[in-house]
Amino acid sequence: MMYLESREAVIQNLKDAGCSPNIIKDFLLYLDSNKKEEQLALLEKHRKELLNVVHKEEKKIYCLDYLVYQIKK
Repeated sequence: MMYLESREAVIQNLKDAGCSPNIIKDFLLYLDSNKKEEQLALLEKHRKELLNVVHKEEKKIYCLDYLVYQIKK
């Protein structure tokens, strides 16, 4: 089992990344079982979900920027 950080630090990192309690629970189960591929898949899935949120919010910003552009024109 690879512990780059303390268990508490890993949990805090997952919380800071916006992971749900279920994701954290699964991640720790995979960590304890040394299932690195499952850990990575779980993190990648969460990352993709976060990126989708970013893209949706980015589109909203573009809409606002367009309105500001139109007003200043």
